[in-house]
Amino acid sequence: MAADIPAGVDPAPSRPAVGLLRKLGPGLVTGAADDDPSGIATYSQVGAAFGFSLAWTMLFSFPLMVVIQEIAARIGSVTGAGIAQNLRRHYPHIVVRIVVGLLVIANVINLGADLGAMGAALDQLLGGSVHLYTIGFGVVCIALEVFVAYPRYAAALKWATLSLFAYVAVAFAARVPVDRAMSGTLIPTLVFDAPHAMALVAVLGTTISPYLFFWQSGQEVEEGHRRHVKPLCIAPDTAGPELGRIRTDTIIGMGFSNLIALSIIVATAATLHAQGITDIQTSAQAAQALRPIAGDFAFALFASGIIATGMLAVPVLAGSAAYGVSEMFGWTTGLARGLKEARAFYAVIALTTLAGVALNFTPIDPIKALYWSAVVNGVLAAPLMAAMMLIATNKRAMGRLTLSVPMIVAGWLATAVMAAASISFFVLSV
Repeated sequence: MAADIPAGVDPAPSRPAVGLLRKLGPGLVTGAADDDPSGIATYSQVGAAFGFSLAWTMLFSFPLMVVIQEIAARIGSVTGAGIAQNLRRHYPHIVVRIVVGLLVIANVINLGADLGAMGAALDQLLGGSVHLYTIGFGVVCIALEVFVAYPRYAAALKWATLSLFAYVAVAFAARVPVDRAMSGTLIPTLVFDAPHAMALVAVLGTTISPYLFFWQSGQEVEEGHRRHVKPLCIAPDTAGPELGRIRTDTIIGMGFSNLIALSIIVATAATLHAQGITDIQTSAQAAQALRPIAGDFAFALFASGIIATGMLAVPVLAGSAAYGVSEMFGWTTGLARGLKEARAFYAVIALTTLAGVALNFTPIDPIKALYWSAVVNGVLAAPLMAAMMLIATNKRAMGRLTLSVPMIVAGWLATAVMAAASISFFVLSV
């Protein structure tokens, strides 16, 4: 091995980076999937409509995301079962059926919006048929998730997160005024009116979404199977390093997610808002609006990023629905399972993705569909977070590895903030 290292190069400095990369997985992919085309549309709307004044919401939402996603991951790693299976084990079946039913509805709508945005972005780059591209993306995502071996697929998802740096490049290409961007990020600006409150609710609803809980929890179960690690509740004395890995993975994943979201907000604030373009409805529209202002390079990066993050997010949306449905019915679950072994699980992935494709061929307005997806997520998020808190503090489920007092306080605080945001959403929508 030493002969393969060029003379004068010390391999030691790379080792910490390699060790850190190995710790990253479910948390990193979950965070990146949060910046799906629908999320890009939301962040573009916020930047275009309000400039830099709401950039601080990314710092505000970060600790809330970290704590609730870490709790979701802990549930999977400690119990060896996903959220829906834990709900089925410890609570009335009607609860898990309502939760999973709402999850599937919201995910299908999100899938439709994301696949449509990917088709529209490719049409802007190459021309052609938006509908044909949408079908193609749906089929490719299904094929990758069903037929690619899990270790390769998990690694591919991890490396696919690098594509989101396109939005950091967009921010640089947009020549963002650093002083104003920093001020908007670090100093909260509170304006007590309906548009600002709705924007805050939209950001929280985008960054804290139920499908992310199911995915990260399910992926921790998958990782345990892949590495032949028993659920931590069986061997709690050895849980320290694993829980440390989960925390590192989650913090970095959610930090990466919010960095990308912040880049989108400041880029659209510096370009669209500065030029008086304040009404952006979709991510594809944001990309097109950037072209005459920031140039072809920024436009191409933005549009390419929509496609890349869609390829990452669509499998997560479909996979989280499959985890929920399969765990609810007690079916064999997991991307690490073969097609013959987990037919029902993969069938849910295919059906939800195809349902999302089909939404693009209906008269349903995609903007209104996203609105109702936000409503469903708002209805589901806070009660699901409360249920997760109950699971994570339940000794029957978690054994000796129930949450610490600081985690309990932080988790319930995040739940209360999300509940307040959901209530505000409905009050402001009336």
